[in-house]
Amino acid sequence: MALITLRRNLCHLSDFRIHGALAALKTQRVNHVHNAVKEHLCPWFWPLQPGPVRVRFHHAHCKKFHSENGNDLHHPVGEPVFSQVHDWDSSDHSAKNVNEQTFHRRLNSFTSSEEVLRFISSLQTLPDAVAAGALCRICEMEKKDGSPRLPKEILESSAFQALCSQFEQDPSNLSNTGLVTALQALTLLCVDPQSPLLPNLVAECQLRLERGGLDVHSLCILGESLIKLQGPDCSTLDLIIYQLQNSENLEKFTPEDIVALYRILQACPEKVDQHQAFLNKINNFSLSVVSSLSPTSMSQVLTALVVLDQTLALPLVIKLGKYVVRHIPHLTSEELGKVLEAFMYFGHSDRFFTEALEQHVASLCLTLDPEVVSKVMEYCSRKLILSKPILNAVAETFVCQSEKFSPSQTAELIEPFGKLNYLPPNASVLFRKLENILLTRFKDFPPKTLLKLLHSCSLIECHPVNFMARIFSPYFLQQLQGEESHLDRLSLAQLTQLFLTAILECPFYKGPKLLPKYQVKSFLTLCSCLETPMDFQLYKSVMMGLIDLLGARLYFASRVLTPYCYTIDVEIKLDEDGFVLPFTVDEDVHKRVALCIDGPKRFCLNSRHLLGKEATKQRHLHLLGYQVVQIPYYEIETLSSRLELVEYLQRKLFSQNSGGHW
Repeated sequence: MALITLRRNLCHLSDFRIHGALAALKTQRVNHVHNAVKEHLCPWFWPLQPGPVRVRFHHAHCKKFHSENGNDLHHPVGEPVFSQVHDWDSSDHSAKNVNEQTFHRRLNSFTSSEEVLRFISSLQTLPDAVAAGALCRICEMEKKDGSPRLPKEILESSAFQALCSQFEQDPSNLSNTGLVTALQALTLLCVDPQSPLLPNLVAECQLRLERGGLDVHSLCILGESLIKLQGPDCSTLDLIIYQLQNSENLEKFTPEDIVALYRILQACPEKVDQHQAFLNKINNFSLSVVSSLSPTSMSQVLTALVVLDQTLALPLVIKLGKYVVRHIPHLTSEELGKVLEAFMYFGHSDRFFTEALEQHVASLCLTLDPEVVSKVMEYCSRKLILSKPILNAVAETFVCQSEKFSPSQTAELIEPFGKLNYLPPNASVLFRKLENILLTRFKDFPPKTLLKLLHSCSLIECHPVNFMARIFSPYFLQQLQGEESHLDRLSLAQLTQLFLTAILECPFYKGPKLLPKYQVKSFLTLCSCLETPMDFQLYKSVMMGLIDLLGARLYFASRVLTPYCYTIDVEIKLDEDGFVLPFTVDEDVHKRVALCIDGPKRFCLNSRHLLGKEATKQRHLHLLGYQVVQIPYYEIETLSSRLELVEYLQRKLFSQNSGGHW
């Protein structure tokens, strides 16, 4: 890593201005524009009066500044930047009315670190707050490129070394704002930790911290900088959090301070119990500042709430979800992924958020990052959201850019189609593409990922016949088991259902069979991945209607486990003439009626569309010879009396075509 080399003999500062350093810089080669504007610039930065500089610099990851007219000024490096300075100097503002905020806006117009350095080298005096702002601007521009270090030409430039020297010589003369902002910028710029610069700044910060002389904003900046430098276990961090907790009231915290505080606490989640009372206050206060947060800040707060396991902060999560809807197009791919992760973690879903997500995905489907596509599909899958615009757009994206998706991302993309029981318009092309990928990259898919993927395909009747022989082979089963002593129950259940599918729906399959030791007796698992347990309240209503209809509880059985691993909610046996038999009778049974009492959890969210596992169950029961009768919750809810319920069940069970009697 390129390190900053400090030239101590470059300048000798008697106070927080760098007359000597700038004198040394004057020996650099400059153009005529530089000389022309220099005498106009110098009077602006008069010696500062004693006392802290009242300028607020953006903290954390050097939040983006914006030029006064809302647009960045793009000019070539060198001459144009000084012509801008000249134009600014020729404005009607008098020198004494120009403050650091004006400098901030001017600083933001620069488009490269070189422009910033040339600009500050033209000044005869440089207040510490201005110097710290210059460092932040350099940090912001260099971090845009994603590089963890500064270019060598910047590190070795006299201007940058002089800028750093200003903070190294005598940090006790710096204002609180200048001190912590400089520390933050130099930390993010990966300055050599072995140089005296950072230790001097840290020591001065700790001294002022122990004296209690730092305000809330400075404490937040210092906390994040120390986490970056020394890790979350540094003892100083506890003192910072303690002083923040003892602040008179949270009204002193700006929205940016609140977000920084969440990031500080997020860095030490193991101490969340110690700070839970403080967190509760922050969570409640944050409700009032949500509307002021930027899209990035909203994403960061949601991420912190997940890391800190703030499950009681649902009002804050809901309000953040309400406001983040407006900013979805402005979120980066990473930020959108964090928002989706948080919503999945807290179980939050919002119709307006889904609609905004649909528009975003549909408009950018071919340019979205594969990781974001996977997160969006995982969100729809976890929340059981059947969003046809999203699923259609993702299917089109995969067909056009399948090579960009890793095996795990491919599985995460395909699985929701099976879970939500949905085939996109381009289903034939989609699954042909998937088949080609599996044929060429079969070994690249982890065994459990591959099993989940193929099982998902079977749920929507896209049966992976060409791969069944491989997954039922002893070699694959051994890989699937890995180093464990036995296969987990979910994998066994998926294998069993795939084998049942091969028997019932793919009679032309003649490959190896699944050995009995790998087959389960029931598809009901703890995670309910293959069957959804019956809704008990709905069952009670139907049971009372059946008793009235059939005359006694004796004529139907509940939760019947079939020899084919499925559990039937209610089973009714009929003889050859269509009369109902007691459920205890096993002889003379001519037909079995399987009542599927489908509660809301067996459907996609806010829809009447059965989930893939429930549609597969009913399809298989029908192929096994059962007369399948669906009793959905939305039909029961329309009945207003017990008599209507009995008449409804009579129509369902004993229609003229069924041949049943009671």
